[in-house]
Amino acid sequence: MIIVWHWNVYLSIVLCLFMGILVGAWQGFWIAYVRIPAFIVTLAGQLVFRGLTLLMLNGLTLAPFPPNYLMFSTGFIAKDAKIELWGMNINIVCLIAGVAVALIFCVAQIINYRARKRKGYETDKPMLLAIKMAIISAALIFFFTLLAQHQGIPSVLIILGILLIVYSFFTTKTVVGRHLYALGGNEKAARLSGVKTNRLMFLAYVNMSFLAAVGGLVFAARLNSASPVTGTGFELDAIASCFIGGASAYGGIGTVGGTLIGALIMGMLNNGMSIMGISSNLQQVVKGLVLLGAVAFDVVSKMNLNWPKLRRKTIASGGPAQTLHG
Repeated sequence: MIIVWHWNVYLSIVLCLFMGILVGAWQGFWIAYVRIPAFIVTLAGQLVFRGLTLLMLNGLTLAPFPPNYLMFSTGFIAKDAKIELWGMNINIVCLIAGVAVALIFCVAQIINYRARKRKGYETDKPMLLAIKMAIISAALIFFFTLLAQHQGIPSVLIILGILLIVYSFFTTKTVVGRHLYALGGNEKAARLSGVKTNRLMFLAYVNMSFLAAVGGLVFAARLNSASPVTGTGFELDAIASCFIGGASAYGGIGTVGGTLIGALIMGMLNNGMSIMGISSNLQQVVKGLVLLGAVAFDVVSKMNLNWPKLRRKTIASGGPAQTLHG
């Protein structure tokens, strides 16, 4: 729309996000209401929409994009606000932002600690909490210092930070967010508890398609081009990021922050293998093994946790050994 029809950039972005929502509604309808297995619907959707993309673009790559669109991925916040500090040109806005983020993190941790203790929940020891806050705060300030030595805060980091804060709050502090965990853990139990599982599942797929649209817009801006084959294989990286970040194969477990850490690990893995000159074929092998290892670790750890309980239950109920002796 921006390149071919010369539409307004911001209007085009809104329409792209709306199209993402429509795609999610299409997928969610078949999964939540028609009850077709999610794997089949998403696989069919991948084939359908990728084929439509090839038809619409005729296999061509569209480029370049206007500067006010590229700023969403390659732009920086107040990149000219630099001062001479420690013998280097430092972006003072970025440095102040790093200190502010570290302070906000510490305050949030203290408030959360006091709230949990007041309600009688299990909490970390004060010394352990202080060490955790010190390490993470130091890492945040160090990270923002590195950014300050460059051009400042990237625009994409602002987008990522907003999404992280909004979705972390939504999943942990709202009723709908907790219902999502219940739905992932046991759909039948959630339905019997009064959760409107069909509607919730539908909205979950709409939301994920919206986030996919956001990711596509940012990635297209970073490449300064739109290709019908862009993003091929990203779905595997997304799945691996979730499991590496702590999501469970059995559902109902995982955090937004953990998924972000998993995505960073996958990003470092991809960049590291590219820098080392590892062929794309071997990269696929490595990423496949990483995905298998992450899921296997989750499954085995769950088995080890459940095995003692299962063994005690078997013995208490007169298990196979007692039955044979009887």
